[in-house]
Amino acid sequence: MDNISYNPLLEKWDTPFGTPPFNRFIISHFKPAIEEAIKLASAEIAAITGNQDEPVFENVIAALDCAGDKLGDIASVLFNLNSAETSSEVQAVTQEVSPLLARFSNDITLNKELFLKVKSVFDSREAAGFDREQMMLLEKNYRNFILGGADLDDEKKSRFREISEELAHLQIKFEENVLEDTNAFELHITDKNDLAGLPDGFIEMAKLDAKNRNKEGWVITLHAPSYIPFMKYSTNRSLKELLFKAYGSRAFHKDAHDNRELAARIANLRLEMANLLGFKNFAELALVDRMAETAEKAGTFLTELHSASKPAAIRDLEKVKNFAVEDGFSAELERWDWAYYSEKLQKAQFDIDDEVLKPYFVLGNAERGIFDLAETLYGIRFISNSNIPVYHPEVKTWEVRDGDGTFMAILYIDYFPRPGKNGGAWMTSFREQRVQDGKDTRPLISIVANFTRPTDTRPSLLTFNEVTTFLHEFGHSLHGMLTKCTYESLSGTSVARDFVELPSQFMENFAFEKEWLTSWARHYISGEIIPERLIDKIKASSTFNEGYACNRQLGFGFLDMSWHTITTPFINNLAEFELGALAKTELFPAVDGLNTSVSFTHIFGGGYAAGYYGYKWAEVLDADAFEYFKETGIFNKTTAASFRKNILEKGGTDKPMNLYKAFRGKEPSIEAFLKRSGLK
Repeated sequence: MDNISYNPLLEKWDTPFGTPPFNRFIISHFKPAIEEAIKLASAEIAAITGNQDEPVFENVIAALDCAGDKLGDIASVLFNLNSAETSSEVQAVTQEVSPLLARFSNDITLNKELFLKVKSVFDSREAAGFDREQMMLLEKNYRNFILGGADLDDEKKSRFREISEELAHLQIKFEENVLEDTNAFELHITDKNDLAGLPDGFIEMAKLDAKNRNKEGWVITLHAPSYIPFMKYSTNRSLKELLFKAYGSRAFHKDAHDNRELAARIANLRLEMANLLGFKNFAELALVDRMAETAEKAGTFLTELHSASKPAAIRDLEKVKNFAVEDGFSAELERWDWAYYSEKLQKAQFDIDDEVLKPYFVLGNAERGIFDLAETLYGIRFISNSNIPVYHPEVKTWEVRDGDGTFMAILYIDYFPRPGKNGGAWMTSFREQRVQDGKDTRPLISIVANFTRPTDTRPSLLTFNEVTTFLHEFGHSLHGMLTKCTYESLSGTSVARDFVELPSQFMENFAFEKEWLTSWARHYISGEIIPERLIDKIKASSTFNEGYACNRQLGFGFLDMSWHTITTPFINNLAEFELGALAKTELFPAVDGLNTSVSFTHIFGGGYAAGYYGYKWAEVLDADAFEYFKETGIFNKTTAASFRKNILEKGGTDKPMNLYKAFRGKEPSIEAFLKRSGLK
């Protein structure tokens, strides 16, 4: 059969729980499947606009929410593959279909007849007696049409189409360039003396990396499980400088993967789009439906938090500098020295580091511990199911069931780095939850990470940061799996960007709690439960260099807002622009040839444009929420039930502050955050 006459992506997915049929399709199926799915979705839109009945919620707003379900499911599979298991073939198809999808999206929001129907329902909303979820969906739809150019004249609509289609292409290309440069670099070590200071487990992993590349010796890469430990433990300063500069100069080499022009072009197109819609900059456009509401309010939040953290950041830096001198370091402390000496100071101050903790953090045990935590808090169960098709043999799958046995979701987890996988960790979905014709279609949720691989002699042993990362992404997955909404556009993590990090960052708090750690953290050789003295040290060191870390995170927030508050097209020197944006948070001299903007995939590739401040915004929420858990008991089922009911199940069915107050009984206070982070 040829690809056109038979396309498994277009068939009903006759797989366990309707999961994507990874074992049946090939990459060449995607483009014709998406083209056909666009036709089907367009027919659904035409049926809405052609309906002669009076425009009401069900035949316009609810019908719109259901339109294009098949298209969304197919596109989700493709874009997730492009992030987690890409290839030149996948990248080519993604580039080809992205403008098609942007064009289809524009066909909806720029459809005058459709907008008039939406507006008719919106204008009659006060007398219609909608419930809260219906009102939120109506408001979201109307806002999406306005922000999607529905009220523009024909000339501006045409330009809006061009911009959105070009952005769809450029943002994917931006991420591809970063991945290409990340994969292209390797530090090949052949002299064992160059491994001084590195832990045995790391050396074994580096040797395995070399073997996999058909090389003798050891290979260090820019992927986190390789890069971060090398910077922390290697005593070879010149190699750390080389590695640091390679990482910091990704997509900044004036070659085919250079992102300078792409970053400027993306920023300028976003500005032009915002101006077309009547906003002075892109941040004003992006923040319309966020908790912060305006760029000024987001900027004030960053500035106030910076004022609170900068003195602590300077103190942290001076402590590390003084320690380095005491340790015999005579040169000027540079950026590539920071990880090594701060790690060494932490070890000296608290007698703790990743190498002490990793033997207790076996990945398999952490997985079980996190699943058990979810069961304790929310009563859900995870049942391994190896019959679900996966996109790579390493991907693991589970059925997620509620306490009464009700099916809730499928969870995929993909733990380890590969050349075809983007860096970092994230939660995503292959299908969102929705209720249609009385049937609750449950979500397909995926966690993708880049954790330390097992070696021939050791299981995968996680760093403490990898444990908190696992908890973070699992928190996102709970938000996606436990959702109980009617409309897909509001379900799961479809919430304000500065609210979406609450469930994820909330889960990180358990990493510091004895009651949870002792339930699963056992030494991989002896089986010994993690000693209380180590847990005490984890808690005691939890604010170590927090001022420096907060200041650095705020720097990313300021850089993001600088790019998205420009009011005239960017024609400046990108490196100089970045220096200005980061000036208030910089604690080290600038290093020529390095640049953050060109590899800042969160804002130029992902969905955090004008929203990076949201990580810190949500920290205030999560610290306040966990303070409530500590007051009532961290495993208190009543408190957990309230968090599940009012936060995890509700998606975007109400305004974030209303949801938070329904859980907490009051608005959040910054006090818990300042106390937890040691800034007060």
